[in-house]
Amino acid sequence: MEVLKTQDLTKRYGGKAAVDNVSLTVNQGDIFGLIGQNGAGKTTLMRVAASLTRADSGHVELFGESRPAEMAAARTRMGSVIEIPALYGNLTAHQNLEYYRRLRGIQDTARINEALERVGLTDTGKKKFKNFSLGMKQRLGLAVAILGQPEFLILDEPINGLDPTGIVEMREFIRQLNKEGITILISSHILTELAQVATRYAIIHHGKLLKMLTQAELLEECKQALLVVVDDAAKAGEVLETTLGIRDYERTAENQLRIYEHVSDPSEVTFRLNQAGVRVASIQDVGDGLEEYYTNIIGGAAR
Repeated sequence: MEVLKTQDLTKRYGGKAAVDNVSLTVNQGDIFGLIGQNGAGKTTLMRVAASLTRADSGHVELFGESRPAEMAAARTRMGSVIEIPALYGNLTAHQNLEYYRRLRGIQDTARINEALERVGLTDTGKKKFKNFSLGMKQRLGLAVAILGQPEFLILDEPINGLDPTGIVEMREFIRQLNKEGITILISSHILTELAQVATRYAIIHHGKLLKMLTQAELLEECKQALLVVVDDAAKAGEVLETTLGIRDYERTAENQLRIYEHVSDPSEVTFRLNQAGVRVASIQDVGDGLEEYYTNIIGGAAR
């Protein structure tokens, strides 16, 4: 089932496209990661998806609905934390949630304590929101977002302001929500952090969608290998199979092999080949880390 679908979505500010002709689909069960630098268009895309701002052109569907009346009903099935949460500085965490409980017509008052417990804010007592740290504000925003037990959650940079322990806790919280059946759209400018939770990705740069891929495809794109240049690639392949049991390799040129096993032990590979009479001209690690991969993608777009 398609939870969110955008088609040729464009939003301009002062003649500049913050979101430029973006088409993407978030499916039920996804943790869909939007990756991009600050100003890439992630927040604007999320605001349009959450109906906090109107697109200049294009099409948005939520739970398969696109007509205004049906969209309004569909939005009751989602929650969001976009930018600084709209909360009241002079109210406590509990009071803020009580306000939103009444605003949304939620009858069950137990939802407040449940939400506060889930985000780790049960001990804030009479402390007012204006005195919260940025990380605590992020957590209370999440509590508001999950107060109505949504099926779809939009999280804009949810780890901002969190210390290392808080980041780990947030990561586990997101995974747990997803296990409970909540589809999540999450943004970050840190690919290595998104890679620990997301199942699908979209890379956005200057408002344009550059690439969409699954977690498996991302790992394949970043796959580490040993690139070996030898005098006899055919014989080298036989040696790798018989002496080291390597099966995951490919011949990429007449005298070149790309090996995906024993990547951390190039000296052993070199020794075995030399021992069998295969001369190794060079051996090197190849493949991108996640950040290098991302940098290459946006660098290619810039060129």
